[in-house]
Amino acid sequence: MPQKNSRKKPEADLRKYYTLFWEVGMIVALLLFIVAMKVDFRSEQEEVNLIQEQEVVEMEEVIQTQQQEQPPPPPKPQVPVEVPNDEIIEDQEINLDADLSLNEPLEMPPPPAAEEEEDSEEDFFVAVEQMPELIGGLAELQGKINYPERARRAGIEGRVIVQFIVTEDGSVEDPKVIRGIGGGCDEEALRVVRQAKFKPGRQRGNPVRVQYSLPIIYRLQN
Repeated sequence: MPQKNSRKKPEADLRKYYTLFWEVGMIVALLLFIVAMKVDFRSEQEEVNLIQEQEVVEMEEVIQTQQQEQPPPPPKPQVPVEVPNDEIIEDQEINLDADLSLNEPLEMPPPPAAEEEEDSEEDFFVAVEQMPELIGGLAELQGKINYPERARRAGIEGRVIVQFIVTEDGSVEDPKVIRGIGGGCDEEALRVVRQAKFKPGRQRGNPVRVQYSLPIIYRLQN
C-alpha cells in the first residue's frame, strides 16, 4: 500500500498553536495588569498613611479688639446748703490809684494777741526780789533728820538735794529729790522738807510762788 505523506504544512502548525499563544498572552497581560494595580494601590495607600500621620496644625487668626474707654460717670449734683444770712458782709472799696511812697514805712497790722494758757506749766518764779526764808533756819531742820539705820550700817554719807515750790503762804509743795544717795536717806529728806515752813517770796511787794532747793547733809560721826 502506498504510504501517504504525513508532513503537514507550516500554516497548519501556526493555526494549531494560535489559540494557545493567545491564551498565554491574555494571562500574561492579566497578570501584568493585576501587578500594576497592586503597585498603584500600595503607593496610594502609603500616601494616604503619610497624610494621616502628618500632624495637622490649625492656625487661628487673632483679631485684636480695642476696648473703648468708658467716659467717667457724671458727678452727682451737689445739694445746696442753706447758709444763714444773719451776717451781711459789706463790700469794701479798694483804692488802686493811691500813690505808694517807697520812703515811707509800711503800716503793718498789729500781730494777734497771744492767747493766755489757762493752765500754765511754769506758774512760779525762779528768782524774785525777796527770796523765801526758812523759818528756824537750816540747822533746826537738819536736827530733825533721823539717820536711816540701813544707811548707817552701809556707811552711806553725802548730800541730798531736794527741790520744791514755796507757795504764797510759805508752805512746801511738790518736793522731789534731784540728787540722792540712797540707803533710805532720800525718803527721810523728803519727810523733813514737807514739814518745813517758809516766809514766802515776794515780787513787787506781793507774795508769789518760788522754786526753791535745800541741801540735806548726812555725815556719820566717828
